[in-house]
Amino acid sequence: HVGSKNMTNYMREYVWKRGKDGFHIMNLGKTYEKLMLAARIIVTIENPSDVLVCSARPFGHRAVYKFAEHTGAQHVSGKLTPGSLTNYRTLQYREPRLLIVTDPYADAQAVRESSYVNVPTIALCD
Repeated sequence: HVGSKNMTNYMREYVWKRGKDGFHIMNLGKTYEKLMLAARIIVTIENPSDVLVCSARPFGHRAVYKFAEHTGAQHVSGKLTPGSLTNYRTLQYREPRLLIVTDPYADAQAVRESSYVNVPTIALCD
């Protein structure tokens, strides 16, 4: 439950305290509540292949692949090709009902495109 040294104002309510080494310690109670909310949202999707899981960061590639393998969801390991969610003429066009990203900053392209087509997004933040 140790986070990073950087913290934005949006994450302040999820941080319990700052350690002596400068790393922030996450509030596990709040984190658990939000994970349960995300799980309830994921369960409402009837067809698992309508869920798209993205990770542009290297540490999330294996997690995205394993999640997709066990749940039947679509996955993108690496950068999402621009237009994959908005341009139906591309070969990689997808129409997900839910987008899950591992880092909203690294996966900004996917988050931006999902907002254009009104696809709900779950982002895991550090």
